[in-house]
Amino acid sequence: MKNSPIRREIRPQPNQAQGRHSDGPMLESNALFAGGNEVVITHGAELYRLRLTRQNRLILTK
Repeated sequence: MKNSPIRREIRPQPNQAQGRHSDGPMLESNALFAGGNEVVITHGAELYRLRLTRQNRLILTK
């Protein structure tokens, strides 16, 4: 009998977000952007802009 490698596909559970590495709060981007495509985030004395692109990607800039 031939030995064959066992392949198994692992799928995330429906209640788990992909790539989530923290137990911190989770925000939905549509709630964060509130219909717009840019939000300003303050971090200490710094300002950051989080933009939603036409390709539905997020870009954070200082």
